[in-house]
Amino acid sequence: MINQQQLWDHDAAEHYDTPGVGMFSPDVLGPTVEVLSELASGGPAVEFAIGTGRVAIPLLEAGVPVSGIELSHAMIARLREKVGEDRIPVVQGDMSQVSIGSHYTLAILVFNTIANLLTQDEQVRCFQNAAGHLVPGGRFVVELWVPQLRSLPPGHGGTVEVSQPGYLLVDTYDVLRQHVISHHVRFGPEVADGRDARIGRTPHRYIWPSELDLMARIAGFELEHRWADWDRSEFTAESRSHVSVYRLADHRVT
Repeated sequence: MINQQQLWDHDAAEHYDTPGVGMFSPDVLGPTVEVLSELASGGPAVEFAIGTGRVAIPLLEAGVPVSGIELSHAMIARLREKVGEDRIPVVQGDMSQVSIGSHYTLAILVFNTIANLLTQDEQVRCFQNAAGHLVPGGRFVVELWVPQLRSLPPGHGGTVEVSQPGYLLVDTYDVLRQHVISHHVRFGPEVADGRDARIGRTPHRYIWPSELDLMARIAGFELEHRWADWDRSEFTAESRSHVSVYRLADHRVT
C-alpha cells in the first residue's frame, strides 16, 4: 500500500514549485487559466489535488472563486505561505471521498493527478465525487497523459520520457495492473557536488481516454471537448496528452 502522505512530504512540497519555468511558466499557465476561466461560466471552481496552488492562485487572480481538496499536509502548508484560507479555502483529505459542497460550476483535476489514485474503483469514485460537487450542467476538466505503450521496445518494461541537462525521467510499466512508476533523476551542480544524483519515484495508474470516458458516463457526465493541450489543439492518435472536458447531465447518477 502506497502512503501518499509520505510520498508528497515536506521535501516534495519544497521542490515542487519552479516559478516561471516548466509547468509554472506563463506559456503553460496562461492558456490553462484562460480555458478554465471560460469553462467556469462565471461560477466558483473546486480544484481536486490543489497542491501548492500552481493553477488555483492565477485562476483566483483572474476572477474565479476557488476552493480546494488536498491530501498532503505539506502541500497545503506550502500553499498557505502564498495565500490565506480566507482567499482559497482548502479541505485536507482524499479527493475521491471528501465533499466540500455542491454549488460549483467547475471541478478541476490537472497535470495527470487522477493517476495518483492507484485503482480503477478509486478513479471512478473520483468522477462520482466531482459530479457531487457540481450544479447540473457543470463541468469536470481532467488533464492526463496518454500511455506510451507503443514506445516500449519488445522485451523491455520502460521508456525514457525526458532527457535533458540535469534531469532524466524514466517510466517503467506493469501492463497487467496498468501501473507506471515514474523515476525522476536529478543531477548536476545543483545536487551535492555535481557527481551525485537525487532520485524520486512516483506511482500512477494510467487510464486510456476511452476508459476515462466510461468512468465519466458512470458518474453522469458526457464528453464535451477533448483537446491535445490547453491551446485547444486537435487531439489525434499521436497526441501524448489531453485535456478532456466533461459536462454533467441535468440528472445525476448515484
